[in-house]
Parts: sequence; structure tokens; C-alpha cells
Amino acid sequence: MENNIEDRYDLSRIIVKPLYFGLGVNVVIPGSLLFICYYINDRGGVDNLLGDMANTTFFIFIALTVIIGLSALLLLRKKLEGPLIKREETFQEDLINSMVTHTRPIFILISMISVLGIIYFFLTGRFDEAVLFVVLSFIVFQLVRPRYGSLKKLIAKQQKYVEEGKFLNG
Repeated sequence: MENNIEDRYDLSRIIVKPLYFGLGVNVVIPGSLLFICYYINDRGGVDNLLGDMANTTFFIFIALTVIIGLSALLLLRKKLEGPLIKREETFQEDLINSMVTHTRPIFILISMISVLGIIYFFLTGRFDEAVLFVVLSFIVFQLVRPRYGSLKKLIAKQQKYVEEGKFLNG
């Protein structure tokens, strides 16, 4: 069945749209913002506006990071568990559209981890912690990004739904 999936569907084409969006939102943009923070830090940095509350804020942001990461994992699983195909004739296109529709908000949610790091930098002037948040965002993105193995399982599940007559919106 696995070879049948690879023969019938262009797995790379299905993965590429959501993956490139995720790379842009979770790697390119945070990397660019981190470069700006590095530049500012190298030119004298930012004053610690939080004072003694900087460490407490750090731990609050870490807790938010864990919540965002777990939410992203659970949301992705929930979003991709039901039927995603509208018609059997448009299986691949429907799957691509569903993957894009369901992964974009999740990738944006994950990018909020990086945003927390950038905010933390501008509040405290601590560049290393900003880097940590960007790295954590990248790790969570790596956990939820589309992969060939998970895509094959998703296609097999969607084929079963189609055989049973279960379609998206009906």
C-alpha cells in the first residue's frame, strides 16, 4: 500500500506549500529579527526595563512557550484526524489545500514563541535568552512540520475515509 501511495500521489508537491510557509514564518522571519537584535546588542544593547522582574518574566515566557508548543502539537493532531477530501477526483488538490489551511495557523502560533524571545530582548536586553526562544520555536516547528512518513499515514487514512464515503463538509 505504501508504494501505491508514492505512485499515485506527488508527496513532495503535497508537502512543499505548508513546509515553505512554515520555514518562512518559523525560521526566516525569526532569524531576521534575531539578527536585528544582535545588531542592536552589538551596538550597545537595550536597557533592562524590568529590573528584578526580568527572571520572573523569563519563567513566565518559558511557561507560555510550553503551553504554545503543546497546543500546536494537539491542534495539528486534532485538525488532521477527520476527513480532509471534498471529492475523490480532486484527492491530491484537496489534501494540499487542507494541509495549508490547517497548518498555517499552527505555524503562526509556533512563531509566537520567537516573538516572546524578541519581546524579552527589548524588555531586558538579554540577547542569549532571545536566542533560546528562537531555538525553542524552531524545535517545536521541527516536531509538527509535515514529513513523508506522517503524510503517507495521513493519505492512507484519507483514502479509507473516501472508500467509506466520508468527505469534508458532508
